[in-house]
Amino acid sequence: MTHTLKKEGKYSYIEVGEGTPIIILHGLMGGLSNFDEVTDFFSNKGYKVVIPELPLYTMSLLKTNVKFFAKYLYDFIAYKNFDNVILLGNSLGGHIGLYHTKLYPEKVKALVITGSSGLYESAMGSGYTKRRDYEVIKKKAQDVFYDPAIATKEIVDEVYATVNDRSKLIKTLAIAKSAIRHNMSKDLPNMHTPTCIIWGKNDAVTPPEVAEVFQELLPDSDLFWIDKCGHAAMMEHPKEFNQILLKWLTDRKF
Repeated sequence: MTHTLKKEGKYSYIEVGEGTPIIILHGLMGGLSNFDEVTDFFSNKGYKVVIPELPLYTMSLLKTNVKFFAKYLYDFIAYKNFDNVILLGNSLGGHIGLYHTKLYPEKVKALVITGSSGLYESAMGSGYTKRRDYEVIKKKAQDVFYDPAIATKEIVDEVYATVNDRSKLIKTLAIAKSAIRHNMSKDLPNMHTPTCIIWGKNDAVTPPEVAEVFQELLPDSDLFWIDKCGHAAMMEHPKEFNQILLKWLTDRKF
């Protein structure tokens, strides 16, 4: 299903369903459509699914960092007049969700992270010295997934266009440096928000041991594995991802 992008003031976002808000945070190279099956599923299960377009490439270089994006999310939640939201983030989106929860824990009733940066990642913002070589970028996009076929030509073309746009590449590198700078290992033990960690067993970007450290450091967290799955579980195994998350939300009474 194709969802309509709403544009209101400085915000562009998808909003589907009614109920408790689940705010989805996309990754550095991740489009809003990566969450289509999550959106369709949970918007029919008593949740309002909202996916804001994060201003990764539209802000000044000084504001292109994890902390600013967390503040942007805070302002968006205030704009929508939401309270007690569930944040769901993949990759950089998970990191933004974590950092927002650190700064504004009173706004977040639950956190869901999958393939999240914040502790370690091996690919974000690196390896673009041969960015004009389409086959190199194609291989890089395929490496995100356990099944390389998930990296469709449309996905590869979008990544290729992004890394060959000089302004976007500079900001991609700035975000990658910011992700390293905003390492959260010292913050996590003080964050008591219930957290669901869903991880691909074959994630090459944020390897499985990263998920184990997240679980070890976050005081109230549960870790779930998806087999034969890379960095974007909600794309590669959406049905399993949705069932794991629904059961967790139900068990936790969210």
